Amino acid sequence: MCYHTSHPSEKEIRKKFKGLGVEYDQPEIHHVSGFARPYLPVTLSNAQDKIITARWKLLPFWVKNEDEAKKYANTLNAESESIFEKASYKNYITKQRGLLYVDGFYEPHKVKGQKETENYYIYKPNKEIFTLGIVYSQFTDQETGETYPTFSIITTKANPLLEEIHNEKKRMPLIVPESSHEEWLNTNDKEDIKQLMIPYDGELSSHQTVRVTDPRMTDTNFASIQDKI
Repeated sequence: MCYHTSHPSEKEIRKKFKGLGVEYDQPEIHHVSGFARPYLPVTLSNAQDKIITARWKLLPFWVKNEDEAKKYANTLNAESESIFEKASYKNYITKQRGLLYVDGFYEPHKVKGQKETENYYIYKPNKEIFTLGIVYSQFTDQETGETYPTFSIITTKANPLLEEIHNEKKRMPLIVPESSHEEWLNTNDKEDIKQLMIPYDGELSSHQTVRVTDPRMTDTNFASIQDKI
């Protein structure tokens, strides 16, 4: 599943998306874990002219405060096949979708006879910024009054490359090509949405990474090694 991503800087986002108002102001992120619930750059269907900040891990309306948010079920990813039925997502998927701006994501590779998985970084061949499909909800902390959007990355069955890399669960994040951005953000028809949630058929590159433990961080970093699968 897609729990680890990398993201372009504010400068790179502004350079590529000149027609959008950019309210995201972070430097480049080489690796971040969804379990840290980071704030990341998105465009949402209710504000399509902007790139704003939203927090990874969708929190449905019945989550009332930060303590409940921390304990709530893992909603970092939402499976496309069940998204219209699952309680956490079914109230949002029809009208509350968005785009997450990334320059890559990480997936595990299971090696027979080894306990630890290998990890691979997946990206566009020219390392350009691309977008993942998300479903979002607006979270309001009932104790503090703080309000911000939260999201899940939608996943699909793997394409041939990800079947080889993510060979245990054979999943991949939903990559929304630029030609489908408008339709993805605007359609409200269930069947049309389903038709857009398909494995990516464009070209992707990958290379293996190695785990590097950094005592200053709560999660494992990934360092690249140029060893393609």
